[in-house]
Amino acid sequence: MKKKVVVGMSGGVDSSVAAYLLKKQGYDVIGVTMQIWQNEDVCAVEQEGGCCGLSAVEDARRVAAALEIPYYVMNFRKEFQRDVIDYFVSEYQQGRTPNPCIACNRYVKWEALLNRSRMIGADYIATGHYARVIRLDNGRYTIRKSVTEEKDQTYALFNLTQEQLAHTLMPVGDYTKEQIRQIAQQIDVRVSKKKDSQEICFIPDHDYAGFIERETGGNVPPEGNFVTTDGRVLGRHRGITHYTVGQRKGLNLAMGHPVFVTEIRPETNEVVIGEAEEVFSNRLVCDHLNFMAVPDLKQDTCLTAKIRYAHKGASCMVRRISETEAEVVFDTPQRAVTPGQAVVFYAGDDIAGGGIIKYSVK
Repeated sequence: MKKKVVVGMSGGVDSSVAAYLLKKQGYDVIGVTMQIWQNEDVCAVEQEGGCCGLSAVEDARRVAAALEIPYYVMNFRKEFQRDVIDYFVSEYQQGRTPNPCIACNRYVKWEALLNRSRMIGADYIATGHYARVIRLDNGRYTIRKSVTEEKDQTYALFNLTQEQLAHTLMPVGDYTKEQIRQIAQQIDVRVSKKKDSQEICFIPDHDYAGFIERETGGNVPPEGNFVTTDGRVLGRHRGITHYTVGQRKGLNLAMGHPVFVTEIRPETNEVVIGEAEEVFSNRLVCDHLNFMAVPDLKQDTCLTAKIRYAHKGASCMVRRISETEAEVVFDTPQRAVTPGQAVVFYAGDDIAGGGIIKYSVK
């Protein structure tokens, strides 16, 4: 009997080819688009290459018809609002810089979709991520980097659970982007030239502070002081939701040379400004830990860590310092270690685990 797999289809080339590859491998494939956008009338996200608006449904439906697989649209608006948008807004209001895609992957694209898929008898869910699910000799599942470093998407998947990974397929991770586009052209899928989606699909204009203000009805942190590390006032800021660690542009401070945001202090409503060298840290503490290749870190371990999606990774020592926290000490200082972002640990090409950055130490 064929194993049944629900493929999350965004209408883009990657998920379309994922569905094709799995059907070719002999799976009973069902295509599903997750309806998560909060306003049916908002289609501007599509012009930015988004994955959650109305034309995504139309594109995915056409692809499913071409592949001759069943296709459905499932409503996950409530989960997306609660676990992604509300989380995103709350983090920024607390002076942190979240990665909403990580939250979406963990709680919407996996937890919610997997639960609903298993209710209809599916054995697996699948996506078009450039990553590979691997079961190691120790019996644990991990996510291995894709064959193409350029498109690797493992960072945003670090907090998936062992149960979720056991029921996940990622066929695209064995191919380069160019190979995926070539396959799409060969099977005559019209989305083969569609551009990739943006990182944050629900803010197509990239105005995070404006989105937060609209989402909260204007209930945003007020203006406050720009200060130096030792407390000297340099000027006034527009509200902490406008800033992130490492930021240089948009500060409107006449300092005569480039300066940077080095810290955000929500408790005093201050944004700390410093020189370029003050943006670097050699140590961080993280919480909300999740482990993949290993069940936990029982001893100090040399690994490679990424502190943001586009970070190349850096050698470090990771040690547990409490039941809920780990300390990461880098061999060399890293730029803009940002509270709220994920730090993901790699053992070679495999995710060992990761957490959310709580604070850094210069």
